[in-house]
Amino acid sequence: MSDLTRLTAAEIAGLVAAGETSATEVTQAHLDRIAAVDDRVHAFLHVDTEGALDAARAVDARRAAGEPLGPLAGVPVAVKDVLATKGVPTTVGSKILEGWRPPYDATIVQRLRAAGTVMLGKTNMDEFAMGSSTEYSAYGPTRNPWDLERIPGGSGGGSAAALAAYEAPLAIGSDTGGSIRQPGAVTGTVGAKPTYGGTSRYGLVAFSSSLDTPGPCARTVLDAALLHEVMGGHDPRDSTSIPAPVPDVVAAARLGATGDLTGVKLGIVTEFSGEGAEPGVLAAFRESVDALTKMGAEIVEISCPHFSYALPAYYLIAPSEASSNLARFDGVRFGLRVGDDGERSLEEVMSLTREAGFGPEVKRRIMLGTYALSSGYYDAYYGQAQKVRTLITRDFTSAFEQVDALISPTTPFTAFPLGSRTADPYQMYLADLFTIPTNLYGGPGISVPCGLSDGLPVGLQVMAPTLADDRMYRVAAALESALGTFTPPAL
Repeated sequence: MSDLTRLTAAEIAGLVAAGETSATEVTQAHLDRIAAVDDRVHAFLHVDTEGALDAARAVDARRAAGEPLGPLAGVPVAVKDVLATKGVPTTVGSKILEGWRPPYDATIVQRLRAAGTVMLGKTNMDEFAMGSSTEYSAYGPTRNPWDLERIPGGSGGGSAAALAAYEAPLAIGSDTGGSIRQPGAVTGTVGAKPTYGGTSRYGLVAFSSSLDTPGPCARTVLDAALLHEVMGGHDPRDSTSIPAPVPDVVAAARLGATGDLTGVKLGIVTEFSGEGAEPGVLAAFRESVDALTKMGAEIVEISCPHFSYALPAYYLIAPSEASSNLARFDGVRFGLRVGDDGERSLEEVMSLTREAGFGPEVKRRIMLGTYALSSGYYDAYYGQAQKVRTLITRDFTSAFEQVDALISPTTPFTAFPLGSRTADPYQMYLADLFTIPTNLYGGPGISVPCGLSDGLPVGLQVMAPTLADDRMYRVAAALESALGTFTPPAL
């Protein structure tokens, strides 16, 4: 393995800016790493070799011309296949969009290109971001670099696995119920969900419009903050985008790295401190709490009584929005088209296309959502779930009147074996038990590695108030400074 693939994004950017290596050399090293290991990991659905090298050469030309470079110029990045990328296949892990090459870039992709990052390709994911293991991809599962017989989390398992396998130093994910943080936890990487509206959804293929949040994935907290700074900010093309500047997340990460949390008050979510979590996860969490205390943080117990209703509320709200959003995949406007022989009706073509194009988990959630929105059931299901969402938001509001941030394990268990939960949707859904409340509230959350359980990574989650993303980075960076980073076995 090239030494260049072991460097952090901040280190790579510094070397490129100083002329001690070139963006082309860095990019080629990562492309070589992908070629060497991705047949076993399957983190990528598409590798854009020529596009990546062209982008790297452009960065090198700018540096040679004496032009100023951004803080991540020349750094390779892997992009979850949920973001539109001009001329590059964008499938959302589904057969219904197989081979689709968008005519435009998502706002986040535009910002990555403008910042001089080098897009390596598109990463694997659960179809339409519906899953917790990346086993629901229509193109086969991704494997966890810590143990190739285990899942890398989901829905963004491809992005997390690419980081853990040293195929990319940075990646983009999207988080609807934990799809950035949960893969980060089980792969020993860092995953951050920004405040809802703090990163643009323009060009993000929608699953649940009131929950979907693009965010950064990295191997260190500082790298995640640097990527967050580049990708975040107001976008007038996204009606849900917040017209406010990105909090100074990079300064917060650097401050946290000093290891001083004096004056910071953290709340342990009582409802998440024991129930349903594996003993090894709880042990790593408790050791992390001790470390935070030694750095000066004050730790208190905080009850958020309605968090226990988050999972059922989420699985009414998200499928309902998916039922509406996925209606556009009709075999008429773009993507797959089945049964159009000139004799069938448009309705028959649409039905056949969706039958062939959507996988079982997507169909399950569409049916759940359609039922919850149907006449006579709307108030009993979707309406009630939205009331629960309000109560969860009030829990967060009350908690943040008492503490600066909340902490919990990221996920109740470590990476489970491939195939062990696909037959039981409820057991699969439990992977996001601790992450879903933050999505329903709309605030930021981050997962940072906090230890190992039976040789597998465990993550600690930091949750902060809306628009206070900097707080979570400070706490996460402080914990990282105390515990270090975690390296998987060599592939």
